[in-house]
Amino acid sequence: MAGTYEAQNCTLARALELIGERWTLLIIRDAFYGVRRFNHFRDHLDIPRAVLVERLATLVDNGVFVRAQDPDHAARHLYDLTPLGRDLWPALHALLSWGTRVAGPNQLRFVHVACGNEIDDHGNCPACHVDVPPTDIATEPRDGKARGRTDAVAVALRQRHTLLQPLDASL
Repeated sequence: MAGTYEAQNCTLARALELIGERWTLLIIRDAFYGVRRFNHFRDHLDIPRAVLVERLATLVDNGVFVRAQDPDHAARHLYDLTPLGRDLWPALHALLSWGTRVAGPNQLRFVHVACGNEIDDHGNCPACHVDVPPTDIATEPRDGKARGRTDAVAVALRQRHTLLQPLDASL
């Protein structure tokens, strides 16, 4: 089949089958930011509804996300990264860092919660000399200014926020 990697006998090709589609890594990035609700993914990414439905279903079916009923809204679901999904953090952070080098600085800094120092391109804290897991990383605006997008997720991310903590309470 054209456009797929099914015939490739390579683990990178098989990984790209799952996470290499357009939008997928942005959905995963937003999940690390604490996005859990369908509408928040849709609004923050400006992603077509049908595409988001398909991508979330694929990620759930392949164990990257788990889907659970939203306790606040019986007809809605919450999406959370599984341990398999959380294992994508080093690759995602590496791509964010690479993007900074080729496209300019990200509006968010990634800082070690314990000391407040920005983590390096490899996910390490240069002050503490540790490889920082995502649960110990906070995002904060690079220049301290609130600007850009006005959707609820973008506005919530203008404040310091620890990765993987649900943004739901602040939205």
